[in-house]
Amino acid sequence: MSLQSPPEKPYRGSHRASSTGSFMEEITVARKELDALAIDSTPDSSSPPSLTGSPVAGMSPATPALDTLVADGFAFAFDIDGVLVRGGRAIPEAVEAMRYLNGENEYGLRIPYIFLTNGGGKTEEERCADLSGQMQIDISPAQFICGHTPMREMAERFRTVLVVGGEGEKCRQVAEGYGFRDVITPGDIIKHNSATTPFRKLTDTEFFNSRERDFGNVTIEAIFVFADSRDWAGDIQIMLDIAMSKGGRLGTLSETLDEGPPIYFSHNDVVWSAAHDNVRLGMGALRRMLEVIFKDVTKKKGVLHTHAFGKPQVSTFEFATRLLQRWRRQQHGFNAPPETVYFVGDTPESDIRGTNAYNEQSENDWYSILVKTGVYQEGTEPAYKPRVTVNNVLDAVRYGLQREMRKRVVHSFRKDVLGEEACLEALNGKDSAVLTPLEERASPILG
Repeated sequence: MSLQSPPEKPYRGSHRASSTGSFMEEITVARKELDALAIDSTPDSSSPPSLTGSPVAGMSPATPALDTLVADGFAFAFDIDGVLVRGGRAIPEAVEAMRYLNGENEYGLRIPYIFLTNGGGKTEEERCADLSGQMQIDISPAQFICGHTPMREMAERFRTVLVVGGEGEKCRQVAEGYGFRDVITPGDIIKHNSATTPFRKLTDTEFFNSRERDFGNVTIEAIFVFADSRDWAGDIQIMLDIAMSKGGRLGTLSETLDEGPPIYFSHNDVVWSAAHDNVRLGMGALRRMLEVIFKDVTKKKGVLHTHAFGKPQVSTFEFATRLLQRWRRQQHGFNAPPETVYFVGDTPESDIRGTNAYNEQSENDWYSILVKTGVYQEGTEPAYKPRVTVNNVLDAVRYGLQREMRKRVVHSFRKDVLGEEACLEALNGKDSAVLTPLEERASPILG
């Protein structure tokens, strides 16, 4: 795998490889001492095991009671399409990666993780059921974020909304499940007036499922694109009509062309990784088309109010942070946030860009990892550079665990070999030169 090394946040255990002779014997002794540290492998029933500020606290691969150990210092977050799944099928290494995270690794360490995808169009429960089957594990909605999941926080703000995208009535069902009180679909509008979309006719099933209503006194307060459109022409026409209306009332035309309701997209990915060899157009392309057509139709006089959720929006990563904290507290009793969150994605423009942007303001370290199994093209230079690039998701989780091992063990070696005072000085940046030779000498034994 190819590695990039941008500046780290304050001490997070970076290392450089080298070798030495007699010093390795000291390292071996020190590591054995670390293995002998008091670690309670039989925690009481009210509190899961804490590993005292490190994921392994000196654990070696041979340590017993492996199924009781959970990493408290770090966690993983995963994109799905192009990382775990491609074209509806699991990427082979992904199944093994999930087993690795669930304790089938050389340290017997279970590592908390969540999923953060721009995809949607189904309830989180349905998406989790699909992914559970693909990954051959049980995945809870409490550790899963779709592109439209943060939209649930807007259900109290808007009453009557138009929901676009997805298959059949699924997006309407998702919106109603989020608490939106009055949900309209493009099918409802076409059923009311078939002339709305001259080239799209509802199927018998669509006509039956679409709801009959009088739109004369209806005000659409917002438009939510929950999932990829199945009929771009028809959906763009309807969104354009509402965007040019007087305050969201169908059949009206604003004189200023700036009275339309806001339009929210669940993500902004122009392309995504599907079963085809080449990338496919995504929701970001639909948004771009709507914006360009609006300008053309209004002769650039109107104002279109569009917004995007999903990656790379920092607000989505903030939502993911809250979800991860709840999941760790619920499942493992950890109240403090993890020191490091490894985010694994395949799209530089959303996954890597968003992770790096959020990392600049987050209190903990969000560490971007790019895999080559999705959108990324071999031989290209990403516009947004990851901290590390690996072949697949299994390499990503192995890299993260080994990096954590090196961080914690090298940190302990500093104390044992250099002494507490020198270690504190080094961590405070007063004597950075003393860290370099130690890390170089320690690195070979750490694998």
